[in-house]
Amino acid sequence: KAIRRQRQMCIRDRVSGVCMKVCYDKLWKLLFDKKLKRTDLIKNANISSNVLARMGHEEPVSLDSIGKICEYLGCKVDDIIEINYEE
Repeated sequence: KAIRRQRQMCIRDRVSGVCMKVCYDKLWKLLFDKKLKRTDLIKNANISSNVLARMGHEEPVSLDSIGKICEYLGCKVDDIIEINYEE
């Protein structure tokens, strides 16, 4: 059985040195609650498979992509992403 290693991207602020990690767990839960698949986002929210792959690896994506997802799901940004700050 292959073990998938979850990778998290850390965006570090150059001035303060604070690390920002993006988490999409709220989005995955919302999709599950609405009985939607991740691929439904590609078709209906008009995002690329690369964006979905980046989100699957907990990597940051453009605000434009987040906006398209929010418009499709009828939600706000804080309903689908969580940002954690670490030093």
